[in-house]
Amino acid sequence: MDVYVPLLRHWLKRFQVHEADADDLIQEVLAVVVRELPDFQHNHRKGAFRNWLRVVLTYRLREFWRSAKYRPDAGGGTSIQQQFDELADDASRLSQLWDREHDEFVMKRLMDQVQLRFDDQSWEAFRLQAICGRSARDVADELEMSINSVYLAKSRILNALRREADGLIE
Repeated sequence: MDVYVPLLRHWLKRFQVHEADADDLIQEVLAVVVRELPDFQHNHRKGAFRNWLRVVLTYRLREFWRSAKYRPDAGGGTSIQQQFDELADDASRLSQLWDREHDEFVMKRLMDQVQLRFDDQSWEAFRLQAICGRSARDVADELEMSINSVYLAKSRILNALRREADGLIE
């Protein structure tokens, strides 16, 4: 829930779905995921679950749109149907945007969850070195840590992130 609801809400907003309707659609998407997940066959290709979730979202959006509850204006000279078709097409610009935003949303949520498991100094050492690209020596000096502690913090946090992210993002 913490990982996928914000992503789904973001994409429903992109399709101009009102918040109350978005709540219903998110519940429908998650119900499909819970119901169908035991039968989900991972094809061992990167992004298999991410693509499956996109297809589930696209189907639910199409059904919502067809129900005549809501007829959004796609804007930009394209019909809402064209946007749905583009989202359903694995090679489209919109699907590539889904892939990128999915990975960003999931990684942000995973980082928030993993951060809670580490002390502030270890997290800061990781952030400065792994995310900001600072050298381990500079980080050690700034945080008054040994260089070994900086490397150890980075390694432990990266391992925790890899375990959490396994199969969720590329």
